[in-house]
Amino acid sequence: MPITTTHVTLTDLTRMLRESAGEEEGVDLDGDVIDTPFIELGYDSLALLQVIGEIQREYGVEIPDDAVVDAETPRALLDLINAGTAPAA
Repeated sequence: MPITTTHVTLTDLTRMLRESAGEEEGVDLDGDVIDTPFIELGYDSLALLQVIGEIQREYGVEIPDDAVVDAETPRALLDLINAGTAPAA
């Protein structure tokens, strides 16, 4: 079975954050937010889990909930998503 690679961009991620959890007043997701902690962007773990659910549906990528907890910035989350995390056997 061929391995498919997923490439989610920061633009994709910020779109999903806006759609799933809105955008905090005073936060510019179009700015340089790649290394800004999600908490500073106004997103808590529940918001991130909603976005992860959307990513899993849209891109077919399985991401363990406990791995998401460790992804504190958009860069860390994108690295996790784009690493091609597969479902546990």
